[in-house]
Amino acid sequence: MSQSGGFSVRFWGVRGSLSCSGPEYVRYGGNTSCLEVRAGPYVLVFDAGTGIRQLGRELMAQGPVEADLFFTHTHIDHIVGLPFFAPLYQPHSNIRLWAGHLNPERTLKEALSSLMAEPFFPVPIEIFSAAKDFHDFNSGDTLEPRPGLFVRTCALNHPNGATGYRVDWQGKSICYVTDCEHDKKKLDSGILELIKGADIFIYDSTYTEDEYPRFAGWGHSTWQEGARLADAAGARQLVIFHHDPSHDDDFMDKVAAESARARPGTVVAQEGLVLTP
Repeated sequence: MSQSGGFSVRFWGVRGSLSCSGPEYVRYGGNTSCLEVRAGPYVLVFDAGTGIRQLGRELMAQGPVEADLFFTHTHIDHIVGLPFFAPLYQPHSNIRLWAGHLNPERTLKEALSSLMAEPFFPVPIEIFSAAKDFHDFNSGDTLEPRPGLFVRTCALNHPNGATGYRVDWQGKSICYVTDCEHDKKKLDSGILELIKGADIFIYDSTYTEDEYPRFAGWGHSTWQEGARLADAAGARQLVIFHHDPSHDDDFMDKVAAESARARPGTVVAQEGLVLTP
């Protein structure tokens, strides 16, 4: 697959924890986490929630798929769509899979093989016929998945670990920081360094500040914390992401209005939304 020029992020799944359907989720979407980043000729996919199924169908329509798939972590809502990602069944496709939160206890291949095993799934991971490589790194490493394309990472505060990502391309940057819980006393220095001067900052905004005390320790944050991080790091646009399943369209409309007033330019992620730095 080949495209030239351009830098963008497209949202295929924006929901956290559990996919949800129904008329009350139409505007923002009910699929769990999946992003597609285009950096010139390169395709980068972040997370394999239920949103990855439709992404895979669109990629397949364009020919053999060459892509790098990065996982923030391997909780079920971020990997459950992987067995339904069509390019993995295409012998002419080439998929590289990356994770930074599992070392040294296990490998990414081991973790994903556990998902696709009895009694949870009827066929093993070996059914994938695409060329595939599994890459385990340590959160904090800088990666070069394709020649000249660099991806910076940082460790996030989440049960069992998670990784934040920053993609820089031709002087612009997109940061993806989800499934992390903030410290109530201070801003996360690792995140601040990762998102410094970023053009787009996608952040785990599962709860509002009013809700958060009931869910402290669950590994998630608020849009208000995202705004504080963005302001402190000089990030340009905050994108609210990882919507709680209980937050329907009407609730998210209110979040969108409140966050835009508090920090002009802030947007709430919706399925199908495309942003260009």
